Amino acid sequence: MSYIKKPKIYGDKFTKNKLGMTFTDYEGAMSTLCAGCGHDSITGAIIQTVFDLDIPPHRMIKMSGIGCSSKTPAYFANQSHGFNSVHGRMPAVATGANAANRELFCIGVSGDGDTLSIGMGQFSHAVRRNVNMLYVIENNGVYGLTKGQFSASADVGSTAKKGAANKHVPIDPCQIAITLGATFVARSFSGDKDQLIPLLKAGLMHKGFAVVDVISPCVTFNDHEGSTKSYMSTRESKREAVYTDYIPPFKEIEISYEEGSTIEVDLHDGGKVILRKSDDSYSPQSRGDSIKNIRSATERGELLTGLLYIDESQHDFTDTENLIDAPLNSVDHQILCPGKKSLKNLLDSYR
Repeated sequence: MSYIKKPKIYGDKFTKNKLGMTFTDYEGAMSTLCAGCGHDSITGAIIQTVFDLDIPPHRMIKMSGIGCSSKTPAYFANQSHGFNSVHGRMPAVATGANAANRELFCIGVSGDGDTLSIGMGQFSHAVRRNVNMLYVIENNGVYGLTKGQFSASADVGSTAKKGAANKHVPIDPCQIAITLGATFVARSFSGDKDQLIPLLKAGLMHKGFAVVDVISPCVTFNDHEGSTKSYMSTRESKREAVYTDYIPPFKEIEISYEEGSTIEVDLHDGGKVILRKSDDSYSPQSRGDSIKNIRSATERGELLTGLLYIDESQHDFTDTENLIDAPLNSVDHQILCPGKKSLKNLLDSYR
């Protein structure tokens, strides 16, 4: 991965968060992605998210696998912990990080190939274990690093740059995640920060596995007429299922009640997710309704966006495994290594 240091800009008039940090303090290296790549817009949305939430960099870990999407963690929060894993194996590393230190805010950035092809098994088990992390899929429908072959998320009939049409049924990460038991599932578009940033905030503060599938057009290989994941096609086909806003703790809640019903969902951190439904028949708290509406929109050629499903009633991975609250690196050596006698008693208990 190429690394170009971004020049630091200082100024007394820059807006600061509660930690006294500026927006630029959460930036990373200079992007080497293609000019106009949707992934860079997602990077900007992530930076805005962690800046607004006043997250200390040392309490954040960012992870990725392999692909254009997996370069993203280099471009934000250069003062945070990071790990670039083997292709498709990021969820396993994230699970280990959660087990070692449940106090970390974990952000995993992956792509449609990294998640839905070689990493499908890893993704599935991170979902079913309800690992406490924000999992961002930068979904462009192609393999950008290997010159634009169709990925597993490419729609039937979508054409490649040279005109060939995809004939294989796509894998929808949102439907897969809801079916496997994910407790927070959303979809957005890299060009719609007004929708994307509140979803990222709510997903990051959600206790459990939060996946946000972001359609992120590849300007080099998949931004042409005939592609269903181009900028033009996404703008024309996307439809917001539920208006979503994140309200942090201790902040006065102000919400305008427009046409359609409104739901408040309490998050474990004390904040709230405000949901305003555009369709009274749709409930983002019903697994069946969510899958039905995603499929129905797909059949009409629409891209259903917004918060598609949320469940705050489930325990996350660290709770179900009864892991300790303290980070392992702060636990005394004598407690971590109780001695041969204790180890023998433990092994004997399994005989």
